[in-house]
Amino acid sequence: MTEEISGQGLFSPGDPPSFSILNPDGAAPAVLLCDHASNAIPAALGDLGLDEAARGRHIAWDIGAAEIARHLAKSLDAPAVLSGYSRLVVDCNRSHDDPTAMRQISDGTVVPGNRGLDATDHALRVDGCFWPYHRAVTKVIDDVARRGVTPAIVSIHTCTPVMKDFKRPWHIGVLSSHDRRMADLLIAELARDSTVCVGDNQPYSGLDPHGYTIETHALPQGRPNVLLEIRQDLVDTRQGARHWADLVGKALARVMAHPEIARAIGTDVREAS
Repeated sequence: MTEEISGQGLFSPGDPPSFSILNPDGAAPAVLLCDHASNAIPAALGDLGLDEAARGRHIAWDIGAAEIARHLAKSLDAPAVLSGYSRLVVDCNRSHDDPTAMRQISDGTVVPGNRGLDATDHALRVDGCFWPYHRAVTKVIDDVARRGVTPAIVSIHTCTPVMKDFKRPWHIGVLSSHDRRMADLLIAELARDSTVCVGDNQPYSGLDPHGYTIETHALPQGRPNVLLEIRQDLVDTRQGARHWADLVGKALARVMAHPEIARAIGTDVREAS
């Protein structure tokens, strides 16, 4: 595991690292990413004005995502990069200057510690949490590419079972932008199990312009990619996370063996479309 703490003025002794790298020497031609792996908050920021229950909710992190990433890193023998801090400190899947990168209200919950942030407050979070994570992502991807392979980028997220009174029927969402190489293959693999309800660009869409990680580390370079949204009520226990990691891992292994996934497409798919 590789770690880094930076951001002078934000972190205190005992604060967790800004990111973690698992299995850095993994042999698989893939890199696993987890933008919302943790609900940790730097001690200097207190609790952001939220009680323990709120800090444990989906507004603070992707419940179960880190556990899934750990299992997949081992079963696929792939490196994984996990963010170290809550999405409420700074959302690593948003551009750092996006208004939603440090939400003042999230799913109806006011976040007092994110109100009235000045440029210094903003910069401390970005320099301490956002950039170290994304520098680590770049380094791990580059390390895999140096082996002469095209890294497939797999971004691991989880989603709530209900949003705005709508009960989501999908067990797992497979999100993609215009490069659907991995998504189409993965949807077909997951569909082998008739008990699994798969959402194609559901409950969110890979065409949404607000994402950052895939849009920065995969699409411009033409790297095969997919973003997963697994329903949180299925993976909020270790047993559930392990079950879904096994199911997804077997499907991903078959997808990555496909010759179409072994190459970059050569152009920015956003421009080509």
